[in-house]
Amino acid sequence: MILIPEIPFDLGKICDHIEKRKRTGSRFSIVVVAEGASPASGEKIYEKQPGADGTPGRLGGIGKWVADKISLCTSLETRVAVLGHLQRGGMPTTFDRILATRFGVEVVHLIAAGKFGHMVCLKGRRIESVPITAAIHGIKRVDPKGQFVRTAEALGIELGR
Repeated sequence: MILIPEIPFDLGKICDHIEKRKRTGSRFSIVVVAEGASPASGEKIYEKQPGADGTPGRLGGIGKWVADKISLCTSLETRVAVLGHLQRGGMPTTFDRILATRFGVEVVHLIAAGKFGHMVCLKGRRIESVPITAAIHGIKRVDPKGQFVRTAEALGIELGR
């Protein structure tokens, strides 16, 4: 199952799906939960609550919240693994090394041209540069009706809706 912010999830459907998998012989289920995902009720889970003075909160803990709810409704043991704690890179591939070199060369060209406030990026197979403000402007969202979601559903991945 994959839970993303763009598709509010139904906790009952998640539990039903896990129970169905168990009945058909699956010994485990994996639920991937993106920070910012939220139940259809609209409740947001915060690591740090927004302040009364208008200071923004910090989303966090939705994975544990979902695991606890699954455990309650299915009586199954749940475990949480935070990807950021597990993902540490590994050995670079030849592609990684060549890409890093290409990025480095383009950065030197940007500096020589006085193009500060830009960053290098890979677009298709080309190394290009974009203003940093364009790169960080807004949240990049998944289109709930787009190809990524349709592909996931075609593969049988439950999205909790």
